Amino acid sequence: MGAITNSNVASAIVKLVAADALPVLVGNLVMGNLVNRDYEPVLANAGDTVNVPIPPTMVANNIAAGGTVTPQNPSLGNAQIVLNTHAEATFQIPDVTKILAVPDLLKIYMQPAVAAIAQSIETSLLNLYAGFTTNTPVGTPGTALTEATVDAAETALFLAKVPPSEQKYIVVDSAAYSAWRQIPLFEEFQTAGAAGLAALIDGTIGKYKDFYIFRSQFVPKTGSTPVNTHNLAFSRDAIGLVVRRLPQPLPGTGAIAEYAELGNFGMRVIMSYQPNTLAQQFTVDVLYGCGVLRNACGVQVNT
Repeated sequence: MGAITNSNVASAIVKLVAADALPVLVGNLVMGNLVNRDYEPVLANAGDTVNVPIPPTMVANNIAAGGTVTPQNPSLGNAQIVLNTHAEATFQIPDVTKILAVPDLLKIYMQPAVAAIAQSIETSLLNLYAGFTTNTPVGTPGTALTEATVDAAETALFLAKVPPSEQKYIVVDSAAYSAWRQIPLFEEFQTAGAAGLAALIDGTIGKYKDFYIFRSQFVPKTGSTPVNTHNLAFSRDAIGLVVRRLPQPLPGTGAIAEYAELGNFGMRVIMSYQPNTLAQQFTVDVLYGCGVLRNACGVQVNT
């Protein structure tokens, strides 16, 4: 058994912080858990570009008896996503050794920091609404969500040939979610069955008109009179979220770093000493970029 040293203790603390970081991040994400995630444990820097391949479009040709095939020259599509966001949350702990004795103290510090990073990711993903231009936006700015608007969004994705096997999602703000729960045919058990009962008692909608429904506090709003709330309906491959590892700190600089990786997410946790405050400083950061992968697989839902 190796001897306990300051180095061992410091490394153990950073590993403990890193191990608790990712579950908190994933638990605070809505959009981040729905889109196409691309994560590789390779080092990258802010500004790097990641090329995400997109399958080509092909057609079926009829071949007559004794005929020949019709060769096609499909062109593999490519979506370039720039790693342009380096999100970080930093906090200090005066007596870091207490974390080892009382692990619950770690969550008190860690949860707000990781939640802030989750908010950054959610905001970036939802702000991609303007990139969906293939399908005409549905709904009217400043007008409450209606059953007809939801139906129009589902029809738009159907006409855009989004495969029926792909799950479809719609992320709305609190006002639209509230209006949804009050749609007459949906809020009563005799017309909506168990789904309507869950909406009345639990407050959750679940699935409606082939959409899994989620609400987010970060749905973007533009304009003033009326305010246009840009809700978004999409399938998984409509949006790509790319996350890459950040480099380790330079050796001998007094900083210790560990990586936390879970479910196509990865983040870095750095611990360093701050002599001005006589405290240990923790930085939780992540390098990511996001972009539209398949324009036809998303549609704006304005309210």
